[in-house]
Amino acid sequence: MLPLGAGLTAVTGETGAGKTMVVSGLLLLFGGKADAARVRSGAEQASVDGRLDVGGDVDVAARVRNAGGDLDDDSGLIIRRVVSVSGRSRAHVGGAPVPLAVLGELADHLVAVHGQADQQRLTRPGRQRAALDRFAGLDLVEYQTAYAAWRDAETALTDRTTRLGELRREADLLQHGIAEIETVAPEPGEDAELAAAATRLGHADALVAAAHAAHDLLLGSAETPLEDAADVAGLLGAAVRVLAQQAGSDPALDALAERLVDVATVSADLGADLGAYAEDLDADPAQLARVEQRRAQLQALIRKYAPGPQPDLAAVLQWNKNAAERLAEIDVSDEAIAALVASRDDARDAVAALGYQLSDVRREAASRLAAAVTTELAGLAMAASRIDIAVRPRSATTAGAVLTVAGVDLGVGPDGMDEVEFLLQAHPQSPVLPLARSASGGELSRVMLALELSLAGLDPVPTMVFDEVDAGVGGRAALEVGRRLAQLARRCQVVVVTHLAQVAAYADQHIVVDRAGESGEQAVRLSDVRLVEGGERTAELARMLSGSDSRTALKHAAELLATVESERGSLLKK
Repeated sequence: MLPLGAGLTAVTGETGAGKTMVVSGLLLLFGGKADAARVRSGAEQASVDGRLDVGGDVDVAARVRNAGGDLDDDSGLIIRRVVSVSGRSRAHVGGAPVPLAVLGELADHLVAVHGQADQQRLTRPGRQRAALDRFAGLDLVEYQTAYAAWRDAETALTDRTTRLGELRREADLLQHGIAEIETVAPEPGEDAELAAAATRLGHADALVAAAHAAHDLLLGSAETPLEDAADVAGLLGAAVRVLAQQAGSDPALDALAERLVDVATVSADLGADLGAYAEDLDADPAQLARVEQRRAQLQALIRKYAPGPQPDLAAVLQWNKNAAERLAEIDVSDEAIAALVASRDDARDAVAALGYQLSDVRREAASRLAAAVTTELAGLAMAASRIDIAVRPRSATTAGAVLTVAGVDLGVGPDGMDEVEFLLQAHPQSPVLPLARSASGGELSRVMLALELSLAGLDPVPTMVFDEVDAGVGGRAALEVGRRLAQLARRCQVVVVTHLAQVAAYADQHIVVDRAGESGEQAVRLSDVRLVEGGERTAELARMLSGSDSRTALKHAAELLATVESERGSLLKK
């Protein structure tokens, strides 16, 4: 278990003892890339567990609860990350399994890790611009929305104009199809209705004969009376009359008589309906021809505009609807092109206006940030050095979009139209050069630390981790690095992995990582993590100063601690 308290925590140890595991574990805990090499040989998995006090951060609490997790005592958050030997990993937040992306979202609110690789990243223009924007408090959302709208408008105009001939041919085909369908003017379901009508008209004579015969059997035929013919109506009438003679003698029979009257009525109505059906059925061959002609028109549309396994009139009507929508999209009229140009120009002007606003804010903030970093460098044994921050219009030759404003071509991107460059003048007689060309490793470390100190009050994360950012620093500069980290730790929790006794001496708590020997058949190297105080801490600082715990080294370490202790009062006031 590694206890990380408030203030400044120093993590020290011999080279190869495992100090890097502290940072690796934190990175893994907050969504860093899983590496199967982290799993000890012979083991199935490696795991990292952490408990954080998120205080009153409502955003973190809400994200944890949205992910299905819970906080302990309303402020404690337990995070667990497991990496298998196959390289796959699992994450749990507040007791709930979560996607790895959730760990990254929490990290944005909780911790910032800075390693030696960050020193090189600081030389990249994008990182320098991001640092300046962070200092200026810039929110790029409005600009980025306008930029995306401009690029979309530019793409739409370019697509429409470069494909003008192709789109016009497509529009002609769509217009022809729409006109052909509108000429026929099919109605939904008309093909099924016509199919039924064709079947009925094709069997009209047989249907009429059947209806007449059924009518005559139910009601009889007035035109050709049959002697002694017993139609259904006559038989039912006779039955009704027979039962009527016994009406009132037995309620049960009376009920049956009523039902018989109902049957006789239904039979009479059905016979009448059969007669009307026979009279109304149109057996005219001309009507059948008209139906078949209409069906042929619809089938021609179906074959042409409704290909597929189940072609029907509904597919034709859908094609017509889609064609009308597509025709509106690819309008190639002069008016449509002019509207696209106007839309593009409006979007471009919005980007230009917002881009110039960003530039103004950056130039104003650049002078303040440069002054702040220069002041911090003076306290880091670089008093003769000066930082400048240049904010220039981005060259149009730079990869990306080009925006022409007032006849001037500017390179623009989602981050604006500026090139931001950090410049360092190592001493008054030296030239002002880009940071990547003028700073040594130790100077770059101190520039990064000075930048972090300048940004510390603006950074929302409560914990900052520095992994040997003091590499290449020594002597009085090392003391200044420790002093500045201690000042930073008054505002937030700071963890520093260091090889410098001058830095570790400023820590509120000191953790040592030792080799604890080897274990198992495969001689797995073990590390031990322990909190040192008193004499143990003095001995560790002596080892860091001279490589031994000789009397002289111990005396030197004790003097260093005493010097730092005498400064604590003034540090607490800053």
